[in-house]
Amino acid sequence: MTFNTIKQLFYGLYLTNSFGYRLSKVKDPMEIKRLRLAYSEAQLDALHISVKVENPEKLPQEGQYLLVVNHRSIIDPPLIEVALKHTTIFGPWISKKELYNSFFFGLFVRNAGSILLDREKSQMSGFFAETKEAVKRGESIFIFPEGTRNKTDKAVTTFKEGSRLIALKNRLPILPVYIKTDADKALKNALNDSKLAQEVTIVIGDVIDYKEKTSLEIRYREMFSLDDEAETSK
Repeated sequence: MTFNTIKQLFYGLYLTNSFGYRLSKVKDPMEIKRLRLAYSEAQLDALHISVKVENPEKLPQEGQYLLVVNHRSIIDPPLIEVALKHTTIFGPWISKKELYNSFFFGLFVRNAGSILLDREKSQMSGFFAETKEAVKRGESIFIFPEGTRNKTDKAVTTFKEGSRLIALKNRLPILPVYIKTDADKALKNALNDSKLAQEVTIVIGDVIDYKEKTSLEIRYREMFSLDDEAETSK
């Protein structure tokens, strides 16, 4: 482990906990969005990673959506927060139980606006009730439809069906977003070289009607011209 890696880990721990504490004192959604953005910009600035948005004209400036995005890296949420900087789109991230209990991320995740997804529970009624409450408050829902980080060579892995259900149950149009650059590689490069400046490209797709019958995974792959074949079982 390099000295820069150790330094970045300690700084990241400081950021997540200091912003987590500040967020615990805030209730206004737009103030939470502002603090999430400030955290994201501080974290990415420390790594010398900038964000480029492709198809910015397709990015809505306001409204409620189910925002679906591919997932390769722990810095994916900050990348999305920065991409949405000039919009009023805001809402909770769907987060795994492991993040809620994480020493590194727990305080931030619990207070920054998130909905716990515990797949070990036999009943999902509580989860869907929380998404419904968020939508009633005028918020969007942010989700990684793959369910976990993609550690394969494929562009995306199989989507979980829960994403489509959230959209249907809440009548939310779906906003597809694709992190084109391998953010995990960018993170590793940043940790290995403290002077390296990198740019991550995020592509905005066309909004999908929640009533559309085509598999979300297939539509996502087609929209971003991904080479992998979608699961035939979809």
